Amino acid sequence: MINQGTSMSLTNTSSITVNGHVIPAAAIDAEIQYHPAETRRQAMIKAAETLIIGELLAQKAVEKGLLNDADRTVIEDQPALVDALLDQEVAIPHATDEECRRYFEANTATFTTSPLVEVSHILLAADPKDLEHRAETHALALKIIDQLTRNQASFVEMAKAYSVCPSKEVGGSLGQISNGQTVSEFERQVFASDVGLMPTPVESRYGYHVVLIARKVPGKPLTYDLVKEKIQTYLNDRVQRKAISQYLHRMVSDANIIGFHFDIEASPLVQ
Repeated sequence: MINQGTSMSLTNTSSITVNGHVIPAAAIDAEIQYHPAETRRQAMIKAAETLIIGELLAQKAVEKGLLNDADRTVIEDQPALVDALLDQEVAIPHATDEECRRYFEANTATFTTSPLVEVSHILLAADPKDLEHRAETHALALKIIDQLTRNQASFVEMAKAYSVCPSKEVGGSLGQISNGQTVSEFERQVFASDVGLMPTPVESRYGYHVVLIARKVPGKPLTYDLVKEKIQTYLNDRVQRKAISQYLHRMVSDANIIGFHFDIEASPLVQ
């Protein structure tokens, strides 16, 4: 059972007892550094959950003869041991060919070659941490778009005058790009846009981009044989995550935990 009457304080870390084994406050404090969060309390909760799960896995490994009782505190550093325990404890079915085919047929639009986009850009650099300069750069990007829209200047001229990307030497042209060739935040917006000058700047980690899309070539459908292994791996991983989540859920539910309220449904550790 889970002790729900005691919870961690807002500022001071307290020890936690898991089936009679104490996790000292010092261990929780040491774990906090690996769990960045908006508040110390949130970091403490994540750290405590991690150590509780680790302790429960260690106890189960000792019970199954996979780990000496004296070594159980280091199970988090032994991923092969955790895998061996889960292999024993969790029955994981594998996706059949029929299941893979059904998934393929329900998601055919997903299985295509990468589309191609012929694109040019004007990169206006802006440090994400310098909010004032970033606002000024955004305003400049809007001004350039307005001038291009009203044909007051050519894209090539503007690229050579303002862009900090080496592509400025060829009028801002990036040529044809496919998925994975540029940063994700840039691609996400460009691949979703229509041919022509994008009406708003594209923001990325580097600053703001004024973007002109000259041509788009849609991806071509892939056959089932080409993606079968990928689908099977995805479905097997999904089933495995669910099975392990359910196993951890049962293990936490059955444990006698004193000093911490484990919100099983909300914890990402058992999802």
